[in-house]
Amino acid sequence: MAKVTLAQADRIVDGALERGRELGCQPLTVAVLDDGGHLVAFKRQDGSSIMRQQIAFGKAWGALGVGKSSRGLEQMAKDRPHFISAAVAASEGRLVPVAGGVLAVGDDGVVVGAVGISGDTSDRDEDCVKAGIVAAGLAPGPD
Repeated sequence: MAKVTLAQADRIVDGALERGRELGCQPLTVAVLDDGGHLVAFKRQDGSSIMRQQIAFGKAWGALGVGKSSRGLEQMAKDRPHFISAAVAASEGRLVPVAGGVLAVGDDGVVVGAVGISGDTSDRDEDCVKAGIVAAGLAPGPD
């Protein structure tokens, strides 16, 4: 089974932070997980607040756990709040159902990992994550 490589993860992080600078985002924190939920790469910009690491990780971890972006999880939280409450409990609080967690998909259509980011608005966070994934030669997964 293919996994996101360290080189790809580094490029994802750098590409996401580069996009954040282009957009003038607040300080960002980025976490890249492999398809098993293990941390591969992580960066926290100077000035990023203290809970951003857990939020970025939780966005990526939730996307992997449910198989859709954290934007999709956010919509599920609106449509099916009992399910998301149960999923948050089952994940021991690690799942963060807010946009900014995106699956990373290889050329063969297989999920190789997920990326989570936190620091700005959810829409801008997600924009940065998707830019990083594309910069690494991967494709963002579906919502």
